[in-house]
Amino acid sequence: MEPPQPLPDPLCHTWSRTMGRLAQTDGLTEIQRDILATVRDFVDKEIIPVATELEHKDEYPTAIVEGMKQLGLFGLTIPEEFGGLGESLLTYALVVEEIARGWMSVSGIVNTHFIVAHMINAHGTQEQKEYFLPRMATGEVRGAFSMSEPGLGSDVAAISTKGVKDGDEYVLNGQKMWLTNGGTSTLVAVLCKTDEGGSTPYKNMTTFLIEKTPGFGPNPTVPGLTVPGKIEKMGYKGVDTTELVLQDVRIPANRVLGGVTGKGFYQMMDGVEVGRVNVAARGCGVARRAFELGISYAQQRSTFGKKIAEHQAIQFKLAEMATKVEAAHQMMVMAARKKDSGERNDLEAGMAKYLASEYCKEVVEDSFRIHGGYGFSKEYEIERLYREAPMLLIGEGTAEIQKMIVGRRLLEEYRIAE
Repeated sequence: MEPPQPLPDPLCHTWSRTMGRLAQTDGLTEIQRDILATVRDFVDKEIIPVATELEHKDEYPTAIVEGMKQLGLFGLTIPEEFGGLGESLLTYALVVEEIARGWMSVSGIVNTHFIVAHMINAHGTQEQKEYFLPRMATGEVRGAFSMSEPGLGSDVAAISTKGVKDGDEYVLNGQKMWLTNGGTSTLVAVLCKTDEGGSTPYKNMTTFLIEKTPGFGPNPTVPGLTVPGKIEKMGYKGVDTTELVLQDVRIPANRVLGGVTGKGFYQMMDGVEVGRVNVAARGCGVARRAFELGISYAQQRSTFGKKIAEHQAIQFKLAEMATKVEAAHQMMVMAARKKDSGERNDLEAGMAKYLASEYCKEVVEDSFRIHGGYGFSKEYEIERLYREAPMLLIGEGTAEIQKMIVGRRLLEEYRIAE
């Protein structure tokens, strides 16, 4: 009888810091290539070696966040006049792809911050831009994005959290749900119903910018605001996901985003649109890491007298995985470039988010299957990815929502004359 094979070493599942052939992006500037190389090196050295341990402990990655501050990643897209790097959505999406390849939770920490910074830059008053953006660029102020509610789902028109004008202030009451960075953030963009004469429910919503102290429980600097605690999740750990309770929270009228009520829905949808590109980028990063782990493991593990990578069934699986990684990446790049050009990109963003999240789930599962029984062990990184991938199926809108958006836009583009 042959002796049992040794367990393949999960620590061998590292990847060369040189880029493989997959997920390349044509037409990047030298600055963009330098940024991506720096981030890739940071991910390989500072994120991948500790990600699984921190994830299993559900521990916030404080040291990683400090490293991202030093790299200037919190200000990546904030204009130079406000202390940021002034980079494009494409650059940001490619950075997110690299970070998610290391640990998806870390990309979530910058995502909601990026959405709030984008909303302030695109829709805020000059005073709001000057007050918030320089501190957001350094990471001193970190943003969270609050639209969803416990009974809301994708039906934003059913929003119940309300803001009522009282002199020079608004009084906010309600309960929000699924805030990424809800506890650690110091600035939350909150969508409320204001009912100030708009002709539709969508014109009766307003975004409020609420500054708060980080932490859980009743907020010491904002009377009536409470972050009850972290929501326990099957994956996407480390980053805090929370509720937000508002009970007679008083906010000055100058903290209405853009200074005008009734525009909150459209401001939030603009944020969600760039957020969908971000989620697509996360899906691309996780899928690429799953492919790397699968193809590496297949060259270590032997069955029936040869490496499993030599079995045709495994080669077919690797080919399918690689094709999905490449297709999702190119779709994500197209959506980002469309937005950067100033064109409407809801069609491309919806397609990219849908494709990348679905392909990510499939690539991760195929890599999990390649690992066999070892993939079920917490000792192996693929176990973590297998629990993380499902979040991408629902974040920034489910597959059904994306298909509804894409379908409506296609009917606009291809409508026949009656």
